Amino acid sequence: MDTPHDRTARRIAKKEGTEYNRGKGPDIKSRFGTTEVETEKTVPDAMRQLRGYKGPVYIAVTGKTILEKALEATEGTTVGVKDPQGRIIKRSRRKR
Repeated sequence: MDTPHDRTARRIAKKEGTEYNRGKGPDIKSRFGTTEVETEKTVPDAMRQLRGYKGPVYIAVTGKTILEKALEATEGTTVGVKDPQGRIIKRSRRKR
């Protein structure tokens, strides 16, 4: 079954020149950083999932209506936010 999560993750992975990881670990790991793709229900889990990764880390959302929720969840943190197309809305403050 092709979910919005899968479509968003594949789109961003392709844009960043890498593969979407459907297994354990981050959804997308590229030279640009680590990205977890989240739906409205899973945004709160993203911060826990990204803990421990070095370099820039991002939450990518599956729909524009979720952007505000992701921005609120990452406020005051080093975690960045991407829209469903992979465009950076809030840059990660973690160093490479």
